[in-house]
Amino acid sequence: MLFLEDIFNSIMTKKIKSLTTILILVILTFNSCKSLNEEDRNITTHNIFDKESVDIDTRILNLSKEISIDRMKSSVRVLSHDSMEGRNTGSIGQKKAAKFIKDFYIAEEIDSPKGLEYYQKIPEHYFNGKTDCDSENVMAFVEGTELAEEVIVISAHYDHLGINKDGEIFNGADDNGSGNAALMEMARLFKKAKDSGYGPKRSVLFLHVTGEEIGLYGSKYYVEHSIYPLSKTLVNLNVDMIGRVDEKHLENSNYIYLVGSDRLSLELHDLNEIVNEKYVGLDLDYKFNKPNEPKRIFYRSDHYNFAKNNIPVIFFFSGLHKDYHKTTDTFEKLSFDLIKKRSQLIFLTAWEVINKPRRLKI
Repeated sequence: MLFLEDIFNSIMTKKIKSLTTILILVILTFNSCKSLNEEDRNITTHNIFDKESVDIDTRILNLSKEISIDRMKSSVRVLSHDSMEGRNTGSIGQKKAAKFIKDFYIAEEIDSPKGLEYYQKIPEHYFNGKTDCDSENVMAFVEGTELAEEVIVISAHYDHLGINKDGEIFNGADDNGSGNAALMEMARLFKKAKDSGYGPKRSVLFLHVTGEEIGLYGSKYYVEHSIYPLSKTLVNLNVDMIGRVDEKHLENSNYIYLVGSDRLSLELHDLNEIVNEKYVGLDLDYKFNKPNEPKRIFYRSDHYNFAKNNIPVIFFFSGLHKDYHKTTDTFEKLSFDLIKKRSQLIFLTAWEVINKPRRLKI
């Protein structure tokens, strides 16, 4: 996840380019003030959906239980291994990580979007001097069975901080090996559902973005050069750091932070709440969703570039911890039982969005 200082520097050095951007920011600010009255669990359902209308097929519920801890462990071990050299944008290690993700999708026979061979290339100059090489987003695609032109995007950044001046590696197991492992498992299960004859009505793009740690560049590039029209993009579910327990929750680790869920679509927020209540049972914490939240978490991961384009988002996040952006963010400190349960919520929420009779209202 992006450093807070990088956000400040970006705000101070870049001008707002258009009236449209200003209006969207105003809308985001206005919507962020809705229904915020409790200390942390500060949003409740708005009864937009009847709970009985959320009725997920038993086959999908069973499929969600197949999210494999062993597979996710294997993925995070590779992505956070020293040989990846901290996955700094444009580095050899980042490109090794990209190839690992691509090779996974090829092995699982999960398609690349529109014949792009899984990579969306981003030229060096796009990064404004923050790297001296080009880079790439990695993408996989499961096509819908009925409304294939409509897409949801499930995203996770796979870059990290590289190697420090003392030669120590930022392995980034939680940030964001955990999110990428979750995406890869969800993609596998969406593909399995389709192969079994009950695939999603709408399409799913699994987007592993680069350049997040240096300024959300990969997601920014995607929305500016979207493979599928933004007008047909229903929702972005962004997964960044879901593998740890923060200081606040040491006594009860059965939680996930949700950020942005009500900013653009109360229907998305309510749907996620109902799915969790009926099928998953995590404690949903909205601490970082407050409009004046000092850490500005809403602005610090890749969902923000989708929200700026009026696409409803949820950012799934397990919080900051003592190893955040340190060389001590390593594999053995992750809780894979929690990663699985948090991934189940994301998977089932995505399934509901994709299979609703109509698009969610903004």
